[in-house]
Amino acid sequence: MAQQQNKPQTEQDMNALLKVRRDKLEALQAEGKDPFAITKYDVTMHSTDIKERYGELEGQEVAVAGRMMFKRIMGKASFCNVQDLKGNIQAYVARDSIGEESYKDFKKYDVGDILGIRGTVFTTKTGEISIHAEEVTLLSKSLQILPEKYHGLTDTDTRYRQRYVDLIMNEEVKDTFIKRSKVISSIRRYLDGEGFMEVETPMLVANAGGAAARPFETHFNALDEDLKLRISLELYLKRLIVGGMERVYEIGRVFRNEGLDTRHNPEFTLMELYQAYTDYHGMMDLTENLYRYVAREVTGSEVLTYGEHTMDLSKPFERITMVDAVKKYANVDFDQVHTLEEARKLADQHGLEYEERHGKGDILNLFFEEYVEDHLIQPTFIMDHPIEISPLTKKKPDDPEYVERFEFFMNGWEMANAYSELNDPIDQRARFEEQEKAFAAGDDEANHTDEDFLNALSIGMPPTGGIGFGIDRMVMMMTNSPAIRDVLLFPTMKSLDK
Repeated sequence: MAQQQNKPQTEQDMNALLKVRRDKLEALQAEGKDPFAITKYDVTMHSTDIKERYGELEGQEVAVAGRMMFKRIMGKASFCNVQDLKGNIQAYVARDSIGEESYKDFKKYDVGDILGIRGTVFTTKTGEISIHAEEVTLLSKSLQILPEKYHGLTDTDTRYRQRYVDLIMNEEVKDTFIKRSKVISSIRRYLDGEGFMEVETPMLVANAGGAAARPFETHFNALDEDLKLRISLELYLKRLIVGGMERVYEIGRVFRNEGLDTRHNPEFTLMELYQAYTDYHGMMDLTENLYRYVAREVTGSEVLTYGEHTMDLSKPFERITMVDAVKKYANVDFDQVHTLEEARKLADQHGLEYEERHGKGDILNLFFEEYVEDHLIQPTFIMDHPIEISPLTKKKPDDPEYVERFEFFMNGWEMANAYSELNDPIDQRARFEEQEKAFAAGDDEANHTDEDFLNALSIGMPPTGGIGFGIDRMVMMMTNSPAIRDVLLFPTMKSLDK
């Protein structure tokens, strides 16, 4: 009985095994059996479909294709296991069924080779649904050695760099990315059903605004102009609201020149939507309904488990102001803080570091980040942010120090950010001027004045609600994935040359 796969012990052993595979390929090519010359293979079924429909397929002919993950040679008959998109299935390969020459070739095939198998569906004596092969076709020759088992690919750095191997060896990884696709498609179905239109806006922009982040910069040779990669989708989508497109959304990549950690990657997927004639309360309602819909579609439940926490999306999401949240968890009442000096004194008493440019609202936000965020496990809307940290948001009519904004939290994470959008061009220009001052004072994440956007607001934008969702964090939550790299097919990695 042949072993499933030889396990190299040294680099010399590995090189010898790799040479054997290349020698096999050269021999096949010399015999006119080059697998790389094959251009197509007619697949009629996937593995899981055969198993699920065995009652109607027993004795019927099928054709599957996939990667051989196991082979056991037993004289005149052998078994192999083929893995395809949906799972894996066993094939019984007998010399008398496929022919002596084909069987001789089959015995030389290696684990990792991609095969096409045509045959009839049956059940072995041990009760395993299998394919009795009538024809085996080598569709691609693997010239590398796969890990013997998943424990052969435990190094996370290698898994992220060689995601193609990770997908082959770990069924859970493939399932995560199938669910990621379901998350995005269910978002589209929900929004399309609510009358939203999906659009696309530029990634290369002269002014990267709409968020507090440092952009990546590049140069466009043809026009001899400096450009930036977008950090947000906001300002162009608002232009479309001005143009009369009342409900728009975009799902796309944005780029922020920031660090790497379990929840941050410099290139990530953002979804933003804007709806005319509503406000941030309307965005809260939409967020609740959207999250419940996606959870049901992807997980089959409105209750999510992430690590040690269980989050119930079926109940109304809590709504609490930032001031009240800080009062609740830090026992500090900013309703009683009237000056910047009082705010700084409180920060000093609580050991919070602030910068000279920070206003009272900035210090309130520091208290929130330090004392509140970790407590927000169940779905919660934190409402009414200070104006200093919200340059694109409408002021609260009854309290102009604060704005009509919310952040949506689960598991202690910010999952979404939403506004009643600022549509007053005069106020917006003043906010941009404050942002320019902040940039000059050392805030490299501050927004710059966007004259074309101001011109669009001057044309007239209706009252509008808008929101941005981090798709990657949503996928992490829906798949119980511990790090953002686990839900990005090809996360940003430091070059091996560094």
